[in-house]
Amino acid sequence: MGFLQLLVVAVLASEHRVAGAAEVFGNSSEGTASGLVFILRPEQSTCTWYLGTSGIQPVQNMAILLSYSERDPVPGGCNLEFDLDIDPNIYLEYNFFETTIKFAPANLGYARGVDPPPCDAGTDQDSRWRLQYDVYQYFLPENDLTEEMLLKHLQRMVSVPQVKASALKVVTLTANDKTSVSFSSLPGQGVIYNVIVWDPFLNTSAAYIPAHTYACSFEAGEGSCASLGRVSSKVFFTLFALLGFFICFFGHRFWKTELFFIGFIIMGFFFYILITRLTPIKYDVNLILTAVTGSVGGMFLVAVWWRFGILSICMLCVGLVLGFLISSVTFFTPLGNLKIFHDDGVFWVTFSCIAILIPVVFMGCLRILNILTCGVIGSYSVVLAIDSYWSTSLSYITLNVLKRALNKDFHRAFTNVPFQTNDFIILAVWGMLAVSGITLQIRRERGRPFFPPHPYKLWKQERERRVTNILDPSYHIPPLRERLYGRLTQIKGLFQKEQPAGERTPLLL
Repeated sequence: MGFLQLLVVAVLASEHRVAGAAEVFGNSSEGTASGLVFILRPEQSTCTWYLGTSGIQPVQNMAILLSYSERDPVPGGCNLEFDLDIDPNIYLEYNFFETTIKFAPANLGYARGVDPPPCDAGTDQDSRWRLQYDVYQYFLPENDLTEEMLLKHLQRMVSVPQVKASALKVVTLTANDKTSVSFSSLPGQGVIYNVIVWDPFLNTSAAYIPAHTYACSFEAGEGSCASLGRVSSKVFFTLFALLGFFICFFGHRFWKTELFFIGFIIMGFFFYILITRLTPIKYDVNLILTAVTGSVGGMFLVAVWWRFGILSICMLCVGLVLGFLISSVTFFTPLGNLKIFHDDGVFWVTFSCIAILIPVVFMGCLRILNILTCGVIGSYSVVLAIDSYWSTSLSYITLNVLKRALNKDFHRAFTNVPFQTNDFIILAVWGMLAVSGITLQIRRERGRPFFPPHPYKLWKQERERRVTNILDPSYHIPPLRERLYGRLTQIKGLFQKEQPAGERTPLLL
């Protein structure tokens, strides 16, 4: 074996705070999973490593040695950006919207005692430009932040065969691409990333050092990994779910209540995007303003129906909300990670077309469209409420769309999410609620009018009937204006002084 390089992975995880040091200190992966490449000299057969920590507390660590031959590519062998001459580490940064990994380009393998191939001498097939990089993503079990679980699964993301067998390949980069990949951040969800560099000419591979993140801080406090759900979010989505649960089973019967629900969603969604992009106000204040504005939007849609009674406008709003969710589900699938949809123009045009298509398809059967919207949207509000207490990947159906509307760089992120046991349970609950609500409303509304009559016309007819029908007891009731004036006069009299009592002589003319 003419060439041998040793990769050492050291993971420090004495407690959650240390295991999450990637997130606590500078939002980078430094200090959690690191590795070194050592080039053996000719005739060298042993290599000694010493591992230490600068802290005073004992730490749990794991060291893994990997050997490669002269035919294998050298991870990080053409490093020009980071500190080490040969840097096989993956550097990770995250924010609320996206998690970005960066790594140094690799070089071709070479024998002991031989100078490494130049990194930028040419771009032909005899240079490092023929190398390809497969980026892999691995999800830890949901709602488990223990260090034991992290160490156990990190071992599955070290060697090439283990990575290929355990992780999901997200994208393949060529030497012409930037050695940087972005993913949607999943706060509270452990994710491990690794890169495998492949030499297609020799059909050999080598793995970088894995990096991991939970996309949240392990420091104590609200919003930390241990308590991600804000109180304001729990209150908001619980109340929203209670209304949605009612709409799921009784929305078509209580038409004006459903219109309030739909108007709340539309106005609240667009207002939240607008105020978040234009102002730096805190999340809790933003959520309160969104609730108030959404309520105004709901009442406005109810008022439009009551005054004008235009069914087509109301059903267009109803259909667009259902279309929005169906379009979000479409891009929640692997279809959303296609390269063509990383272009914002293509994405939003396609997304809008799918959303508009739903009310168009159901134009001839508006009652069915309305009942479907009640069942599907109402039951999904329950899913969002569950997510505020118990994390589920189903919330990212709409959250990914919201992130894309809020952040101009989110278009480059891959939006993969884990789908594990609790997600299947919540998906079953969502499906059961939706089917039950739709079935119940279809059976109950059989033989009834499709939609209630125009409220304003009914009010006018009733008023005219009371005016012309002298036998109607309401005929003898004074108009509302006179009743209000009389009541104000009575209240005003309470604050007037009483006239002095005594004999009065009338004036006779």
